[in-house]
Amino acid sequence: MKIEKIIQLLDAKIVCGSHRISDDISNAFSSDLMSDVLTLDAENMLLITGLANVQIIRTAEVAEIHHLVIVRNKKVSEDIVELANELNMILIESPYSMFKASGILYANGLNPLY
Repeated sequence: MKIEKIIQLLDAKIVCGSHRISDDISNAFSSDLMSDVLTLDAENMLLITGLANVQIIRTAEVAEIHHLVIVRNKKVSEDIVELANELNMILIESPYSMFKASGILYANGLNPLY
């Protein structure tokens, strides 16, 4: 699924990394537990989280995840945006809950990681 479709489905907006809008996503994982995220091993994955702090970027960097959706209408700070830009990530903000965002993406054909 293309990032641009994900943005449309989740009534979302790009915070940074708009050059990645045509990236193709194979599957998604939803979590607020960054220790769970560190156990993942997948390419072209979307991370859906309700956390809006620097740890999400650092965790994504270690896990080699470049596509993140921040749910629950949370807003990321400028330092998070700067770090995500440095690491060539796309950050997307959605007003939906994690459950709703995951369900919408799954119903529209995005595969879960597990």
